[in-house]
Amino acid sequence: MARGEHVVKVSKELCTMLLRDLENARRPVLEATKCSLDNSRYDFKRGYLTPGPKKVRTELNVSSVQKMSRAIFMLEILLRNIETGAVNTKRELYYISKGEIKHNPELKPLDFADQDESDSIIDFICEMMECYREDLNCYANDRGGQTYSQQLVVTETLPDGDKAVVDLSTLGTTPFQPKNRPQSLKLKAKKKIDFCLIVESEGTANTLVANGFCKRNNAILMGAQGVPSNAVRGWSRLIQEELRIPIYFFGDLDAYTMQNIYRTLKAGSASSLIRNSDFSAPEVRFLGVLPEDIKKYDLSDYPVKENDIQEVRALKKADDALKNDPFFKDKKNKEVSEILKWLLKNKRRCEQQALFTVNPRDPIMPEKIIVEKIKKGVYV
Repeated sequence: MARGEHVVKVSKELCTMLLRDLENARRPVLEATKCSLDNSRYDFKRGYLTPGPKKVRTELNVSSVQKMSRAIFMLEILLRNIETGAVNTKRELYYISKGEIKHNPELKPLDFADQDESDSIIDFICEMMECYREDLNCYANDRGGQTYSQQLVVTETLPDGDKAVVDLSTLGTTPFQPKNRPQSLKLKAKKKIDFCLIVESEGTANTLVANGFCKRNNAILMGAQGVPSNAVRGWSRLIQEELRIPIYFFGDLDAYTMQNIYRTLKAGSASSLIRNSDFSAPEVRFLGVLPEDIKKYDLSDYPVKENDIQEVRALKKADDALKNDPFFKDKKNKEVSEILKWLLKNKRRCEQQALFTVNPRDPIMPEKIIVEKIKKGVYV
């Protein structure tokens, strides 16, 4: 059964159950997987965060009637999309719901004050039905994952059965970018690919490409653009599974990068526990910037300022992660945890672009350092 058909089947069963309870004077109850850190489990053999047994239980009463009614209201809109084949972003669904209410005043009690309210209902529906947002034809904007390679060929099977073949070496300065929606992709290497490098900064990734990185290295180079989107995570997973090549992440040495970017790329996040199996790349290694790189390459780093609220908050979250996050608590990830401890102790940070200070007159010096670290196994 296709995932869309499965969602329709489960939805009908859910609504039938709610109606039966109401007809029998029983209070309907909705249960959803609790997607939070305190319900996260981590098994190194799997490599990503999975949900524990905890559920969010919503029983019909005065305080919950709006939430339950909104869930059914939004579910009807989503099911209509599946039936017609229409797709929408969360933002568009917010306005579609506003339009439904505008044209039917009786729905006014269900109105959303802002998009955060409608987003939380969509997330609740997914967690309740244990399905992906994409299964409900709700897609995020495509972001990140710009990919360059002289050796990679991607074949996409289109919905109508046709095939589109993209040889990345023929794209010139234009990157291949995966979508934030399901795609049927097959990957093939024209000749042996040595590694995949995922760069936190898309700008730095583009600089490396412009300076000839992919011409001198049989590699795949990807720009993650900060916190990795589903497109980046799913694409990294596909590269890991189909090409079986080493994958390295190159980014800033700071608490935010370690927790919100690298951990999310490698093991997923607590807020998307039901999605991490498809949207994580457990084999990706942290190439740096490493604490020891600062001294070895005489990199410019700087202290975390006490009045920098974002940096201070990131350090506080790092301390909490070491105590409560199952990923950082796992003994197999000790080296990654040691980096967090170093950041907490020294309260300093170093950006990936600091590699450009090593020899400012050599534009490919950052590339030389990256390749040297890969060859010598200087990563965690």
